[in-house]
Amino acid sequence: MDKSSNKNLIGQPIFKQILNLIPKAVVDRVVFTHQSDRYYKSFSTWDELITLLFGIFERCDSAREVCDGMATMSGKLNYLGMDCAPAKSTFNDALNRRREQVFELIYFSLLSYFASILSDSRKEDVNFNQFFAFDSTTIRLFSEVLKGVGRKLKGQGKQKGGMKVHMLTDVHADCAKFVKMSEARMHDKKFLQYIHCLTAGCMIVFDKAYNFYLQFAKWTQKGIFFVCRMKDNAKYEVVETLFEQTLSEKQAGVMKVEHIHLSYKEDKKQKTLCLRKVTYRDEKGRIYQFITNNWEITAEEVALIYKYRWSIELVFKKLKQNFQLHFFYSESENGIKTQVWATLIAHLLLTVLMRKSKTDKAFSTVAALIRIHFTSHLDLYWVIQNGRRSYQKRTRSKNKIPNAIQISLFDG
Repeated sequence: MDKSSNKNLIGQPIFKQILNLIPKAVVDRVVFTHQSDRYYKSFSTWDELITLLFGIFERCDSAREVCDGMATMSGKLNYLGMDCAPAKSTFNDALNRRREQVFELIYFSLLSYFASILSDSRKEDVNFNQFFAFDSTTIRLFSEVLKGVGRKLKGQGKQKGGMKVHMLTDVHADCAKFVKMSEARMHDKKFLQYIHCLTAGCMIVFDKAYNFYLQFAKWTQKGIFFVCRMKDNAKYEVVETLFEQTLSEKQAGVMKVEHIHLSYKEDKKQKTLCLRKVTYRDEKGRIYQFITNNWEITAEEVALIYKYRWSIELVFKKLKQNFQLHFFYSESENGIKTQVWATLIAHLLLTVLMRKSKTDKAFSTVAALIRIHFTSHLDLYWVIQNGRRSYQKRTRSKNKIPNAIQISLFDG
């Protein structure tokens, strides 16, 4: 079979081409600010980032697999700017001692650097330029470093550790704008007060677990809009019914719009919060009750905005299914959080690659293609856009009729 002469080869492996997306100056600025290389002469912050990204993209299950896997790449490590693969003890020492805040700052610096690329994609049916979703996901840990997943039942053995990642994502860009990690037993609504990146005119959507009326009042005063579901046991006063209609049995749409008052306490004083309540029935007959402090958008837009809350669930799904968040390379809290930040960096890099290549492939497909061709010297964008090598059609037909010599040998 004759292969196509166009092999799309390039002088650097796929991994190096991905690393080329990261401006070294951005990392150097963070290193200088935090002095994160002060006590590490042979294993720099850049080396640790490369090692973590190698393990995450290749889905290595342990620090030993990461270090041994890089050791087999000894002929290609010079492309990465490393003299040799790190020893397992060196890698573990860096995970335990180099502060996770360094990689947090690297992530947000890269997010700012790629802002122009990520802003190209937006939801056309939403009129808010700044549109965010907030939620949390739990990561189970077979360690007692961070406790709090479930209850410790009698006779059920040792309780597993757990970490909860509270995340604010940009719905337009599908990337995290705010991340805070805690023990899994921490209540979700406590983390609304830590979101300082919201500005007047933006919209944030979240589930009913975050019903925190005092925070809602503060956002309303600042001109920050929100949409969320109302708790089933919420106590409120209906001031006025603004709209009401009766739908047929299988019809979906807005059933009722009400002006309501909710009570909350601030500085030991009882105060009132004025909100709009929308009752909506979807195509499957499920009834939802939404509350919002925005009085300009239509009731149908309120339901649509809440529907986009699912986008953050898709981000969690991408992180857990395509990267290594089932096994951690360190048992220390600092090492675990560092790996989470490195995973967010990997997710950001793949998102940028998909934006630049303008591919319509699924995120999981692109992640799998990169993992398969990780050390190949193929063009990265060709792998993402095409993903398979083409072959020319046969010009000769197979000879299925035996010749005279073959017949004589058979007869003999």
